[in-house]
Amino acid sequence: MTSSTGIPNIPELVATVEVDELLLGYCDSNKKVDVKQDIAKSFFIKYPERLEWYKQRCFHIFPSSFKSYTNSLMSLYNQSGGVHVLQEVNGCEWDDETEEVKGFVQFGYDGKDFLELDLKTFTWMALRPEAVIAKPIWDASKVGVGVVDYYKTAFTLIYPELLKKYVEYGRSFLLRTELPSVSLLQKTPSSPVSCLATGFYPHRASLVWRKDGEELHEEVDHGEILPNHDGTFQMSVDLKLSSVTPEDWTRYDCVFQLSGVKEDIITKLEKDRIRNNLGKSEIRGC
Repeated sequence: MTSSTGIPNIPELVATVEVDELLLGYCDSNKKVDVKQDIAKSFFIKYPERLEWYKQRCFHIFPSSFKSYTNSLMSLYNQSGGVHVLQEVNGCEWDDETEEVKGFVQFGYDGKDFLELDLKTFTWMALRPEAVIAKPIWDASKVGVGVVDYYKTAFTLIYPELLKKYVEYGRSFLLRTELPSVSLLQKTPSSPVSCLATGFYPHRASLVWRKDGEELHEEVDHGEILPNHDGTFQMSVDLKLSSVTPEDWTRYDCVFQLSGVKEDIITKLEKDRIRNNLGKSEIRGC
């Protein structure tokens, strides 16, 4: 959830819901709701009360709560106006074998980590020096205590039940595996060679460059795992060619590993596999 003040023409509060890094829906304080995936749309058709539960919080409860949180921080730091942004990330992880549930709650203020809730003691932990003075206030104030009371209930009843219901309903979709296509890309002959894997699911995956079978940690640049519009993911890793002689190219390969899949996808560094501005390309699909 992201709450802002002093920024015209954008909602005061924006919230999203994700399951296993998959964006299921968006809502904001302007009373806009956008359900993103077919699996989520059918879920809310079957359980309309859940969609109403989200709407109630997004349209009414959270905007007023976050405004109160922001005002308390502005007062604490003697900020009379201007642009300020308060963000909260929360959620839970459920192990369906052990039934263990782990939760997390973290706030950021004006673009920096701020406070995190210790779910064992239900007290706040400062994440940067400026937050130290806020910690005892949030531990004792109505603002902080209100958040703590909510999460005591949320992590014992609400979130685990919701997550289990999502997984139960969308098991075939959420627990599937999809292998990617892997491409080698290069903008110019002097540019790094980028190994791109796209179309995989779940997001628990790795992509590395190897030389003689050993993973490289230098002369490589790892990109983030990013979502595709269809609910799959993509990632890339660049290899700098400045230290690679032409006769050594065959010693390098790019290796993709997907959680739960034993066989790796291996793409050798060969000139005729590289897509570039000259149109030469080869894509290995699986």
